[in-house]
Amino acid sequence: MQNYYVYIITNYTKTVLYIGVTNDLERRMHEHRIRSTPGFASKYYCSRLIYFEDTVDIGAAIEREKQLKGWRRSKKEALINIDNPNWVDLSYKWNIHKRYDEGPSATAQDDR
Repeated sequence: MQNYYVYIITNYTKTVLYIGVTNDLERRMHEHRIRSTPGFASKYYCSRLIYFEDTVDIGAAIEREKQLKGWRRSKKEALINIDNPNWVDLSYKWNIHKRYDEGPSATAQDDR
């Protein structure tokens, strides 16, 4: 069964929040780190994973992404702080650079 992830990332100074959805969180974090896709997250150097949820229902994931994007920043921060009060990068020890840098690129696959 395929998992889908709704995630929140931030930049080094924790001044910006980006919310996204993907079917491969490790690959997507690698893409954010190397800034492979132009856009908001790349422009503001968002690459630190501070929150994520998973589900097997892509429709539910997309709806949750829209819901979180509609929240005020303070509400998003409260959600993050429940499980990650220090905003530690949850993907820090995944070693995803080595995994994706050595093989054929998986970045062509669409997230939705």
